[in-house]
Amino acid sequence: MANQLVTLSIPEDIYVMLKRRAEQTQRSVEAELLEVVAKELPTATTTIEGSAAPVELKAELDAMVQLNDKALWKAARSHLSAKDATKLEALHRKRHDKSLTHAEVQTKDELLRQYNYYMRVRARAAVLLKQRGYDVSVLVS
Repeated sequence: MANQLVTLSIPEDIYVMLKRRAEQTQRSVEAELLEVVAKELPTATTTIEGSAAPVELKAELDAMVQLNDKALWKAARSHLSAKDATKLEALHRKRHDKSLTHAEVQTKDELLRQYNYYMRVRARAAVLLKQRGYDVSVLVS
């Protein structure tokens, strides 16, 4: 599987934590970030275009080809609510500073599952829109 280059802007406090962790493990910041991302991805039972996803989601993503352009644009812009995104970020920060309670772990896992769902739907919608000739660069900002 080929590697993909991704440019990611992250808050300085997260970068400092990654850099500190990288120094402790004598690895690069990139290697540490890759490990964090890999640990947070859900386990899979099948593969969709080279990335892990549950079987139910594969069927849903495959069915998106039937959506009209308006529905695809809506899907491409879907995301976690601001409240949920804030909660997920707070739990991630807390997890790095101290341990989470069992309830917080469950909340984090559910919010992360939802986040991953939206990211996969958005990515699939963007691919389909691009295949239909649309400029999807507006979705990057």
